[in-house]
Amino acid sequence: MATASAQALHSFEPHTSFYEKLNTVWHERALQIFMAIVLAHWGEHLVQAYQVYVLHWPRPKAGGILGLWYPWLISSEWLHYGYAIVMLAGLWVLRRGFTGTSRKWWTIALVIQFWHHIEHLLLLIQAMTHHNFWNKPVPFSVLQLVIPRVELHLFYNTIVFIPMMIGVWYHMFPPKDEVCEAQCSCAWHAKPEQQAA
Repeated sequence: MATASAQALHSFEPHTSFYEKLNTVWHERALQIFMAIVLAHWGEHLVQAYQVYVLHWPRPKAGGILGLWYPWLISSEWLHYGYAIVMLAGLWVLRRGFTGTSRKWWTIALVIQFWHHIEHLLLLIQAMTHHNFWNKPVPFSVLQLVIPRVELHLFYNTIVFIPMMIGVWYHMFPPKDEVCEAQCSCAWHAKPEQQAA
């Protein structure tokens, strides 16, 4: 999968920063790790929706897989805000490795996640101050005023995930009319014997 130019990147000089390596020689592995975290979180939301809609569990009891063993953890706004920050940081830090069309889609995911992070920040502030906004009995985010929390956060994760995946697709398979300027080994280039055929 690695090309000659990507293999040449492994001969970086020692003064190359951690950030530069994350977006060049380590970009493929960093992206794989980040996507594993994203998919695990996505799975938690899907399990939670299954618990609510298929198993008909009461919403406070539907905490996904982690909630089965650690219900106190799932009810912690710190956990949700922490994930929102990890997601935002991952999208920001790995963005430099994307170019062209892939970068546009990755940036769309970043912008949406920034707002998602704001929503979680509002929830965290309410939980920490014990003062709920809008005279609600529990912490509420802005869009939660019109969409219930389970559905809202499933929706948020969906609208962040879709442009992320489109960005990853174009990063791995750049459009033929686009010069691939990425300095990593993520792109799946045809093997020389396939190009000759």
